[in-house]
Amino acid sequence: MNKEEVIEIVNNFLVEEFEVEQEVISPKAPMKDTLGLDSLDYVDLVVIIESNFGVKLGEADFVNIESFQDFYDMIENKIKAKA
Repeated sequence: MNKEEVIEIVNNFLVEEFEVEQEVISPKAPMKDTLGLDSLDYVDLVVIIESNFGVKLGEADFVNIESFQDFYDMIENKIKAKA
């Protein structure tokens, strides 16, 4: 799976599951502020990522996530590490 596929899948489920407008999702946008998710939403986000990409995420994985690009990179790195 390449970076473009990761981005497309992530953006699609953010729009569908969290009702985020596609226009506000950009690589440099601040993820937490843009999404406005609460703690339960983050649990849902983890479950969706794990089911879509077959990787396990923990709380530590989100510590350095500022932008959507950080989020994409983290998922891509998890996929590579699994392979």
